[in-house]
Amino acid sequence: MIVAVAGGKGGVGKSTVALNLARELEAVVVDGDLSSADLPRGTGPDLHDVLAGRVEPLDAIEQFWNMELLPCGRTIHGARAADLRTFETVLERLDRTSGPVVVDCPVGLARDVGTEIASADVVVLVTNTDEAALENADRTRELAVTLDTPVGAVVLNKTDRTTYERVRTEIETRFNAPVTYIPERVAIQQAQEDWVPVRDALPDEDSAERFEDLADRLRDCRSQIERRRVR
Repeated sequence: MIVAVAGGKGGVGKSTVALNLARELEAVVVDGDLSSADLPRGTGPDLHDVLAGRVEPLDAIEQFWNMELLPCGRTIHGARAADLRTFETVLERLDRTSGPVVVDCPVGLARDVGTEIASADVVVLVTNTDEAALENADRTRELAVTLDTPVGAVVLNKTDRTTYERVRTEIETRFNAPVTYIPERVAIQQAQEDWVPVRDALPDEDSAERFEDLADRLRDCRSQIERRRVR
């Protein structure tokens, strides 16, 4: 299963959701932002090298906490040398050999976002309740629909329970997908700043359960994913 975590707007916590979702799915998390990587840096070859054909995908994976990370480079030269046409093949190889894959997509709707969403089996949209963020997420959803990649869930990040309960039905109708939320708390923020999955930093925090529930929901999409692959 290949999951693309996208949102359209920066600053909504997309990379944090990708990291924590990968932790719950026991997946490889791939930093797919070729020009502005956000997940932790690696210490060896990276996605730029893989997409340029210099390194095999498995040789660029690094152990990160209790999970695996395929980091991305930070240089303009590396980004220019990367061949996006090989991106889907790279993800499929990881999926076959390492299990589930979670891709942290770039913000916006540039060509690389479309390529990464098209390469995925399902999309998770990350947003908050700000209308500008919702509009950006909606445009990303429209792109996913155009590319025939289903939206598996919407995550309202940094949202309190009262607000979530008030807007849940409206958001589910708007995006035609189930919705969950992640609250904003100081302890969670610290874990995010240190790039530690909530499961490892705060195992008793209810946000860990929310990420677990999100992972379970995506596992339930397997039949839909398999039908799409057959087509």
